[in-house]
Amino acid sequence: MAASSEPQQPADLWKVDASTDAAKILKILNEDGCIVLERFLNESQIQAINKDIDAAIAKVNPGLEVGDERQKEFFGNQTKRMNNLVTRSDAFTAHILDTDIFHNLCAEIFIRESGSYWLNSAQVIEIGHGNPPQPLHRDMDNNRAAMKLGPAGAEVNVNLLVALTDFTEANGATRVIPKSNHDADFYNDPRDPAKTLPAEMKAGDVFLISGKVLHGGGRNTTHIGRRCIALSVQPAFVTPEEAFCFEVSLDKAKTLSKRVQKILGFRSHFPDDSMGIWMADVGDAGYLVDSAVALKLD
Repeated sequence: MAASSEPQQPADLWKVDASTDAAKILKILNEDGCIVLERFLNESQIQAINKDIDAAIAKVNPGLEVGDERQKEFFGNQTKRMNNLVTRSDAFTAHILDTDIFHNLCAEIFIRESGSYWLNSAQVIEIGHGNPPQPLHRDMDNNRAAMKLGPAGAEVNVNLLVALTDFTEANGATRVIPKSNHDADFYNDPRDPAKTLPAEMKAGDVFLISGKVLHGGGRNTTHIGRRCIALSVQPAFVTPEEAFCFEVSLDKAKTLSKRVQKILGFRSHFPDDSMGIWMADVGDAGYLVDSAVALKLD
């Protein structure tokens, strides 16, 4: 769909070009809880990112080595997961994390409501052959306070599933219950897999999911891994899942743009009417990156 055309209600899942106006995308996200953004990456960008991560993901064992059976089922015994992408892939940073299209979208979702945003996690997820469907969940399930507020609460998480391979129903395309972001009770609503639809899309497309919508990885019945980058974004007042400041070296951080430094926690946030979030020495933590000096306390 061309960016200039008005999106029309689809029979199943919304699909629009990634260049569609961010306000239109947010309107659909608020209504349905999910939307496919087509052609977010081009072929050369996909190849560059996959080339950066191929060797590292090949060394990752599938499944969760620690945790109880419920956690292992959620993470998937035949699913590989890998973090620290800023260190592992310059192409990921250049073609996703430091792009206007990504930041314009995040700003549209979070700035007006919450004042600022940063990265919650960036993770390669590769669903392997035989992995069963993931239990349906909301990405905001870990935030108990927000869950209690239900659909009327602020958006505390959105997830961009950036497809690095095609997503098909056979290879484990993410399954979703559109409009479940409006369920009255987020804790006790039925999580019925029969109500889900597969988010089938091409490599380079993005499946944008509200933290309020029910979804889960599908069953992979093929012998080809279904690979994506799950890029989770949230307001700056919520603690992130991934400790980027411990993963990304100061030397690496100094090579990144200020907007990327900020969403990774190397700079402070100053939302409207706020005294500041994530500060250092009662000031912007960015001076630590700019001067590469250690913070000294009296």
